[in-house]
Amino acid sequence: MDRIGKWNVVHKFEKRGLLIAINCVAALSIFFFGYDQGMMGGVNEAGNYMELMGFGHTEIKDGKPHSVTDNSLLKGGIVSIYYVGTLIGCLFGGWVGDKIGRIKCIAIGAIWAVFGAVLQTTAQNVVWMICARLLNGVGTGILNAIVPVWATETAEHTSRGQFIAIEFTLNIFGVVVAYWLEFGLANIPNGNPAFRWRFPIGFQIIPLLFLFAIVWFFPESPRWLTKVGREEEARYILGRLRGENGADMGKAEAEFQDIRNIAALERKTAHRNSYFSMLFGLGSGKLHTGRRVQLVIWLQIMQEWIGIAGVTVYAITIFRQAGFSDYKASWFSGVNFIIYMFSTLVCVFTLDKIGRRWTLYWGSVGQGIAMALAGILSRISQNAAAAGDVKKASDAGTACAVMVVLFTAVFGATWLTVPWLYPAEIFPLEVRAKGNAWGVAGWSIGNGWLTLLCPVMFAKLGEKTLYIFAACNAITIPMVWALYPESNQRTLEEMNLLFASDSIWNWEAERNFAILKAQNPELTQAAARGNSVVDPETGLPQIHHRNVPRNMSLDVHAMRDDSSDEKAVHHMKG
Repeated sequence: MDRIGKWNVVHKFEKRGLLIAINCVAALSIFFFGYDQGMMGGVNEAGNYMELMGFGHTEIKDGKPHSVTDNSLLKGGIVSIYYVGTLIGCLFGGWVGDKIGRIKCIAIGAIWAVFGAVLQTTAQNVVWMICARLLNGVGTGILNAIVPVWATETAEHTSRGQFIAIEFTLNIFGVVVAYWLEFGLANIPNGNPAFRWRFPIGFQIIPLLFLFAIVWFFPESPRWLTKVGREEEARYILGRLRGENGADMGKAEAEFQDIRNIAALERKTAHRNSYFSMLFGLGSGKLHTGRRVQLVIWLQIMQEWIGIAGVTVYAITIFRQAGFSDYKASWFSGVNFIIYMFSTLVCVFTLDKIGRRWTLYWGSVGQGIAMALAGILSRISQNAAAAGDVKKASDAGTACAVMVVLFTAVFGATWLTVPWLYPAEIFPLEVRAKGNAWGVAGWSIGNGWLTLLCPVMFAKLGEKTLYIFAACNAITIPMVWALYPESNQRTLEEMNLLFASDSIWNWEAERNFAILKAQNPELTQAAARGNSVVDPETGLPQIHHRNVPRNMSLDVHAMRDDSSDEKAVHHMKG
């Protein structure tokens, strides 16, 4: 207890107030992440930047300067090298976060990102900028690997999705701030050409320094504390998070016992926790970490390939191809991002009600239709313009723009949050930060791959690029249905039971989960929503499993008698 400083906010706030405070800090990191992503869209259009980096030049048309890209591959490469950095950073951050804790890891990520941002702001040539973006990406990767884990490990299982969804509203607010800041700088007459791109890059240093300064005043994850044997601190923090009186005290105690028991079971079940072993599931036994790693990597890759990476960075290009002028394309792209931000509020109110899987389903359907129609309407607009039919070109171009707005709105309400929440939920406590890091690795691969190819795809394929995005949305529907078990309304400790099946199929995982939950009640005390965890006469917590039971297992056959399957399922239904 002496390790928790008197200045820590855990002593001042409790329950929902403490959760909100924690999520405000997490949201600050997510805001930086969004700002950093949205920033390059405007920077890429700055004439001084294009000429300095050597991938474009400025031409005067109708008395106004217009940016012209000469080397699409170099332009995309400068953007995508950042994601090589996030790939390195997330793997480092996951390892560090499991070793020294979530709070210290967040501080390391923030100060590293500041260093990278300073180098980007002062870049004098393309090699300098590439190295700076690589280093900045490392800092972002560290933060992305550990912040969602910290947030999910402190939230209650009944509202975990809501809190993470709120954070991603701030993520898109960061994109909005970046875009409109650059839009304003681009339209200042006779403005400083270098200031137009250096100031937006440097602006990200402000939230990063604030994050580094404030995170020290916040509590460590009680789950990480339990894992490393600091149980007294963990129990105190859990009490402050859930409440210390009456039924709240019982909930906190039940959750603490679940954490202790699952930590002991993980140590008994898994023997190899390196990144290599996790990737291939070596030595993980019934925890099946290899399967979980593959699920989160591909979920994040597909999040980018359904089209959002292209829309975020290249929205202006899409609107130009639909027939908009440069100014109108820039203005409408900014409006699109504002709508995108407000659409994330839909997820706040629906994610914990309809679950992760149904959120992804309806998102894929809406996004796929919108992308396909956007491609069709863009082609109609271009054909009409070539034929001299100005009105038809304008109408089809506007309709195309509406479809892009619809796509981003549906994405904000669905696919934005789930691929970031799911990896932070499903991994064992022993390797949760490393597991989430694999999700960030998938995001880095998908984003880097796509942003490298996007300039080439738009240049060579034009609006046909949108058809590729539509096809990727269609692919995700059977993928999620068959392979991704539902994590909604389940505690983090229940996830090991959910993934204990030897089968990759979701329906087998659910059947196996029902059996194991009945066989291992000491692992699911906090999730026993139909049973009181408080003695009705004394008001004290009913905890019967303070020590780890010897027969606790993730193998349904380990505790089976002649009719155990039927008994377990009957018990669950009853």
